[in-house]
Amino acid sequence: MNFLNKMERKVGRHALPNLTIYIIITYAAGYLLYAIAPGMLGYLTLEPALILRGQVWRIVSWLLIPPGTLDLFTIITLFFYYSIGTTLERTWGTFRYNVYIFGGIIMTVVGAFVLHFILYFIYQGNVSLGGSFSTYYISMSIFLGFAATYPNMQVLFMMIIPLKVKWLGAAYAIMIIWQALTSNWVTRVAIICSLMNFIIFFFSTRNMSRYNPKEVKRRQTFKKAVHQSQAGNITKHKCAICGRTEKDGEHLEFRFCSKCNGNYEYCQDHLFTHTHVK
Repeated sequence: MNFLNKMERKVGRHALPNLTIYIIITYAAGYLLYAIAPGMLGYLTLEPALILRGQVWRIVSWLLIPPGTLDLFTIITLFFYYSIGTTLERTWGTFRYNVYIFGGIIMTVVGAFVLHFILYFIYQGNVSLGGSFSTYYISMSIFLGFAATYPNMQVLFMMIIPLKVKWLGAAYAIMIIWQALTSNWVTRVAIICSLMNFIIFFFSTRNMSRYNPKEVKRRQTFKKAVHQSQAGNITKHKCAICGRTEKDGEHLEFRFCSKCNGNYEYCQDHLFTHTHVK
């Protein structure tokens, strides 16, 4: 995360804003191409063997292949992904959201080439990956990132059933694990590489310093002070930026920032965007 902070200060101004819109546009272009000339999609897949033969456009053209057939459910899903994608960009910041998305894309390309060379060494020849690498799991990583950031936010599943995002995220994770266990190694590598951005994000944003004895003692002291305070209007959590407390909404989540000097707590809207107190 320190490396990411340094990179953001140096090149953050070059980050592409509203990246989710461009993702949706590439899907729309892919659906249009499929409707006009479905046979053209075969020339867009991520095939390292063909890329090494000169078809270098395949390094990026596979992004035009949509993650499914176009129907009403797909349209609703794209609107949903637009909503959560723009929310993540506002929460994390444009630069970090760019790193998250492009990181998944780059790792997918790298994974495809690594798998190609492994299969080439095993079978002593080029092996077609059959278009196994797509944007489906990268799109899935957007939802998983949203579920990790706002686990208690409630959404309407199938536009009817109210569910917390963390349960949908858990269901998606189970489905992906099942697909990885029941598929071949090509699909497994595609899943792992496409979701590597989420794996890195999850572990890099977990505050491992919370297990430090000093940090444990600090939290215990804080909890003791809270319990000793009178009940009534005293709240347990308060954002140091906007002043909101847990009484302002059940959907609000609060976290302490380990980079700030002192016990500074922030809501989910300001946890990633505030200026650290030194």
